[in-house]
Order: sequence, then C-alpha cells, then structure tokens
Amino acid sequence: MAHDSLAKGTPFDIGGLTAYQAGSVVSRTIVDRPAGSVTSFAFDEGQALSEHTAPYDALVLVTDGSVEIAIGGEPRKLSAGQGIIMPANVTHALKALTPFKMTLVMIRA
Repeated sequence: MAHDSLAKGTPFDIGGLTAYQAGSVVSRTIVDRPAGSVTSFAFDEGQALSEHTAPYDALVLVTDGSVEIAIGGEPRKLSAGQGIIMPANVTHALKALTPFKMTLVMIRA
C-alpha cells in the first residue's frame, strides 16, 4: 500500500500500519522520496531477513515485540521502544524472536 493513503498533517497509529500475517513479513511504505524512505514492517515469529548490506545507514525503531539484529555478525536483541542504527556497507540480518513490528528509516542523501 502506498503512502498516499495517509493524510499529511493527520495523526496515525504507527503500530496499526501493518498487521501480522502467519508465516509472513508484511511491509507498508510510509514515505518514499529520492532523499530517503520510511517503511513499516510486521514480521511473524521466526521470520527473517538474510544477511545483506545497504549503501546507506538505516535506522530501525522497534514498535512491538522483539527481534535479533546481527550487525557485522554480532547479534543484538531489541524490543519495543528500542532502536538501532545499522551502518552503511556493513552486513546485517534480522530474525523475529516474537511477532514484531519495526519502522525502518533510510536516508540516502
């Protein structure tokens, strides 16, 4: 679903943008501009993103549940209310320890 369905200047529930789906990862783009993007994700327990890199720093804000995020092979556990910056060009991977939701902010410029 595109960000256009969110009215600018109107409050919304960040946790309600994506719903858990059994055995799936669900995402919804909130903002997508040349300078960067903001995306909401919902991961079912056990779902993962395999190790990869990105050319830009990425800010993860955990809004529900808990996740293990490995950065440069070093695992870190985060839960709702916590965040972490994944540095550009360093491998990272995510695994949902419980059903969890996050907001991912990538700044390209």
